[in-house]
Amino acid sequence: MSYLKTKETDTDVFAYINAIEDAIKREDCIKLISLLEEISGSKAKIWGTRIIGFGSYVYKTKAGKEGQWFLIGFSPTKANISLHLMFGLEDEVELLSKLGKYKIGKGCLYIKTLADVDLTILKELMSRTFARMKKELK
Repeated sequence: MSYLKTKETDTDVFAYINAIEDAIKREDCIKLISLLEEISGSKAKIWGTRIIGFGSYVYKTKAGKEGQWFLIGFSPTKANISLHLMFGLEDEVELLSKLGKYKIGKGCLYIKTLADVDLTILKELMSRTFARMKKELK
């Protein structure tokens, strides 16, 4: 069904996390897994080689091809943690103004560490964007 190379795998999430050399990033990832499992109601899964995704849905392209993707997730990279919030960040200007240090990309929020942001605000932001994503799929 999926034509993307990035697919859900059976890779052990915690083996992947425990292999992260940076202890702070490793602890941040463990906290994010807990938060995103609570928000999504889904267990963490590795997608491709480095994305930790929660839940999944089937989408259809304009060309009629179908694929499967996660609903919300994150990827620990060397430079930062990329939060894959899909879409809806432009509607969250008020929350973003209270979040702390971050950068934004198309559908992603980049943070260096969880210590750089307000966790209560981050959780609310993730909850809202996840709810928006679920609503879009109905």
